Amino acid sequence: MKKVGILVGREQTFPEALIRNINERGQGDVIAEYIEVGGVRFDYEREYEIIIDRISHEVPFYRALLKRAALEGTYIINNPFWWSADDKFFNYSLAPKLGVAIPKTVLLPQKDYIPGITSESLRNLEFPLDWQGIIDYVGLPAIMKPFDGGGWKNVSRVNTLEELWFEYDQTGTLCMTLQEFIAFDQFVRCYCIGQEEVMIMPYDPTKPYLSGEQYINNPNYLTAELGERITNDVRTLCRALGYDINTVEFAIKDGVPYAIDFMNPAPDAELVSVGEFYHHWVTNAVTDLVFKRLEEKREQPRYRWDALLNSASTNQPMRAAAAAAGTPDSIIPAPIREIGSEIVSGVGDIISNAASAVSEIAESVATPPTKTARSTKKEGGATATRKAATKKTSRAKKPEA
Repeated sequence: MKKVGILVGREQTFPEALIRNINERGQGDVIAEYIEVGGVRFDYEREYEIIIDRISHEVPFYRALLKRAALEGTYIINNPFWWSADDKFFNYSLAPKLGVAIPKTVLLPQKDYIPGITSESLRNLEFPLDWQGIIDYVGLPAIMKPFDGGGWKNVSRVNTLEELWFEYDQTGTLCMTLQEFIAFDQFVRCYCIGQEEVMIMPYDPTKPYLSGEQYINNPNYLTAELGERITNDVRTLCRALGYDINTVEFAIKDGVPYAIDFMNPAPDAELVSVGEFYHHWVTNAVTDLVFKRLEEKREQPRYRWDALLNSASTNQPMRAAAAAAGTPDSIIPAPIREIGSEIVSGVGDIISNAASAVSEIAESVATPPTKTARSTKKEGGATATRKAATKKTSRAKKPEA
């Protein structure tokens, strides 16, 4: 008997439906259940073949448990090592190298820092921060959001420099990005399961959560050509990042789909939120993924960071290329059979050598953009003083009392 563990937070209908689906199909040979865990011993023995993680991004104890389980050969959906290392700003920087359109984005220094961080701790930050240069590059209005957040938390739209300063003052120790606002003609959120199966969902982000009006079931929402491009972009991003469950959001303007969010490894799938059609689709797709992964032969775990970051297979670049030319289903539009060789090559380069990828992450973050964000140094505490430097004037904003 093989066991599948489900690690969840507050959601109800999706994990319940998933457990029911797996147990019905497994007929006693495969059992799905909620994980129950207390203190975890360092010599932990494997209990589950697969664990589906829906909450460890908010509970560090769970994240540590999943890493430990991976050492025993448990397949984790999604990979806890890469999920821990990943962030949205890296993803925004990666996407153009894979041929995916991204709005102009700038990484901002934190407003506040943990106790003990002083001006001497921040000697590498430039001063003053060139706010005017940043908005000249990104444009206004713009969207400010955490570089590693999700669920539309701490997201704000700013229309002026003064609004940007005000919203920035509220961010505390969060590291934020400022991104060009795309005045979209259309908007879609896309499930991607197993880095192959894609469901494109017309979505209205202006509607309230749980209003029943956010998700629209309209098979004619996109043209076939635009749907094909979006499907291709979704698969390309998820294969490069290695996520088995993810959503990718696109703001579409003048026929160009801009990927604005694609680090969602525990996406919303609740019946009351996404609606019956999409809830059933994603539940069935994840069930299919579980049985597919159970049938795959996996080597004994190798105790190296590159193997742990890429636990699916040491041959994943070839699998990605083969899947692109194969027959996995796609909803709106028909499945893509080919992707450009340059994209396949890019995916292979990223996945096949994770150690190099980690080095590239450090290099990409350390290398300043053309218009460098001149950060601020804190004097005698953990609050940054910001100044907008122009050719003739400098305006300082004092920290909040």
